[in-house]
Amino acid sequence: MAIPLEHVLILASILFVIGFAGVILRKNTLFILMSLEVMLNAVGVAFIGAGSAWQQADGQVMFIFILTLAAAEVAVGLALLIRMQRRYHSLDIDKLSEMQG
Repeated sequence: MAIPLEHVLILASILFVIGFAGVILRKNTLFILMSLEVMLNAVGVAFIGAGSAWQQADGQVMFIFILTLAAAEVAVGLALLIRMQRRYHSLDIDKLSEMQG
């Protein structure tokens, strides 16, 4: 018994909105990066659900690409967080505008 595509897309939409709200409303860089991860996972859920509904492996292939993108984002994001913490002793996103070089 398969889950209807509409339910999967509703779940993906809710996750995406939660992640988007986290990106817009938070000032802590760590929470913003976690919200971006939630948004990427929401897109992955939508791809997997659509691929399952259409009985194609394309959704799973796209999800692997999304996971690769997320891994690169985490590597760059964590390097940025470490740099911000060492230089400004804060993870406030407003301090990011002061970084140069």
